[in-house]
Amino acid sequence: MKMRQLRALCLLTLAALASARPKAGPEQKCKSGPVDLVFLIDSSRSVRPHEFETMRKFMIDILSTLDIGLNATRVGVVQYSSQLRNEFSLKTHAKLDAMVKNINEIIPLAQGTMTGLAIKYIMNSAFIAEEGDRPQVPNVAVIVTDGRPQDRVAEVAAEAREKGIEIYAVGVARADMASLRAMASPPYEDHVFLVESFDLIHQFGLQFQDKLCGMDLCLESDHGCEHICENSPGSFHCLCLPGYTLNQDGKTCAAIDLCAQGKHDCGQICVSSPGYFTCDCNKGYQLNDDEKTCSMIDYCSFGNHSCDHECVSVLNGYHCRCNQGYRLLDDGKTCQAIDLCAEGKHDCEQICISAPGVFTCDCNKGFKLNKDKKTCTNMDMCNTVEHGCEHQCVNTAGSYYCICPEGQLLQEDGKSCGTCKSANIDLVLLIDGSKSVRPQNFELVKKFVNQVVDSLDVSAHGTRVGLVQYSSRVRTEFPLSMYHTADEIKAAVMKVDYMEKGTMTGLALKHMLENSFSEAEGARPSSRNIPRIGLVFTDGRSQDDITEYAKKAKEAGITMYAVGVGKAVEDELREIASEPQEKHFYYTTDFTAINTIAENLKLNVCPEESQGEIEVKDPCACESLVEFQQATMSSLEQLTQKLSGMTARLEQLENQLLSRK
Repeated sequence: MKMRQLRALCLLTLAALASARPKAGPEQKCKSGPVDLVFLIDSSRSVRPHEFETMRKFMIDILSTLDIGLNATRVGVVQYSSQLRNEFSLKTHAKLDAMVKNINEIIPLAQGTMTGLAIKYIMNSAFIAEEGDRPQVPNVAVIVTDGRPQDRVAEVAAEAREKGIEIYAVGVARADMASLRAMASPPYEDHVFLVESFDLIHQFGLQFQDKLCGMDLCLESDHGCEHICENSPGSFHCLCLPGYTLNQDGKTCAAIDLCAQGKHDCGQICVSSPGYFTCDCNKGYQLNDDEKTCSMIDYCSFGNHSCDHECVSVLNGYHCRCNQGYRLLDDGKTCQAIDLCAEGKHDCEQICISAPGVFTCDCNKGFKLNKDKKTCTNMDMCNTVEHGCEHQCVNTAGSYYCICPEGQLLQEDGKSCGTCKSANIDLVLLIDGSKSVRPQNFELVKKFVNQVVDSLDVSAHGTRVGLVQYSSRVRTEFPLSMYHTADEIKAAVMKVDYMEKGTMTGLALKHMLENSFSEAEGARPSSRNIPRIGLVFTDGRSQDDITEYAKKAKEAGITMYAVGVGKAVEDELREIASEPQEKHFYYTTDFTAINTIAENLKLNVCPEESQGEIEVKDPCACESLVEFQQATMSSLEQLTQKLSGMTARLEQLENQLLSRK
């Protein structure tokens, strides 16, 4: 009941003000000076069509009293509900007729009431220079709403007011007074209006015109500002000269002592003046070029010190200092190198190598330096290093090599044995990084990739690997040319960040075809006949068409593998996979089982195996005779290396006998 009486009293007051105010004719324009004005109108579903028409007329009536123009009052209109629509900005119209036409064409959004979102929009997107906002011109926002906001308004309205936007809050019917006060600028009696229906909203227009077209209070009132009075529509506020801050009374000013407030970066002494400061230094120091920090007076810079190596300045003087490994002589200026080997101040077993002030130990040929970096032992590389030979390690002087049993060949890694050399391929993996994968499963996908890499013979001249992640967009994690070892690739895979969002498999296939297998990204020329293999890993249906680029990839000679998990669509996987599909298509229902798929993948096979047969060669053919000759020469070379190792061992024993004599 009290609220109804209060609203009735408010309406009576507004009506009295309206009757006492002379009606403005078309020739009576408000000469308030330049103002940037934005109407923010509520078009939620609670605003009925005839009420929206009343609001439309309300805006046109106010505009009709203003001096519209690019150099006078600029106007913008934004309507909001659950979303926003910028009907026209401050720079759009320079004439009233164009504004009225645009207002009459507005179609209500008829959704929710996101007032906080709307205030944030006009703050960041309406009152900006790109949309016609002028510097040094008052910013005024008129918010018209008929209900309680469905989001938070207090914080964003406070931020808008801090940026200098003067906010009038006009509530109609079901509007919430607390929300209106939270939005409006103080004083609330001048900026908050609440009427019972849209039919009475024109009363606010009359008062708003009085506020906007009122007198210059700075000139015509005792404003009490100590320094500067700045007028605004219907009000004023005080400002201070540079170097001063406005006191809490809003009128008087106090000098800003940046030194006392600690708001300086002087190295030693801060000298304060209103609003700024200068720096100074203690005795014996001088101010640097940055005019903030201090440095000791450098007596060495005078150039008369005569130090052999380094001059060190101290307060009121200097002294000489030698570089590491040198000693200062009695004259206090000259430096001499310290030869620890010549002075016998070392504990090397065989060879001492001197440098100023330090030494290092070395060993004679055929010996290696032990972990103590002092003593030496005969080199037995096969027993002292992780040689990695699959079959047998053979020592040489200071090195080793691997050999394989009869009938097997040493692979390109120089360690493993096999009936054939591993095939070299260019492999690009496309991994699904959509939000349905989830972070914990994405880590399993990365482990799956590394498990595949472990099965490959990775090197610059062997197998090359590239990685592409896709969701709603495609990102090359690393191209074929970037890494040349399996360890480098696996480390890079574990650093890949999860993208989330959608599943654009078709876009990823296009990127693979046009970019990943280009020579610019490390793919080797087609003329070299290096197999090109693409592996697609996905957990769901593609959101775009895959048919075109799945077909083009296979037509371009790329062997396609498709690996699906969970909700992956079998028809899409089969469309991606090369023939025969049973060798190129894999699926599992659970991410935890993808390691089994990695074990079954055969991406890097011998050429004979990939053809499904092994050629049996004629032992009497010329090619076979050449291979026999090459094998014989290899065996002779290995025997020669063994003899060299034995010779080195004999030399070592002979040296030991001589040293004992």
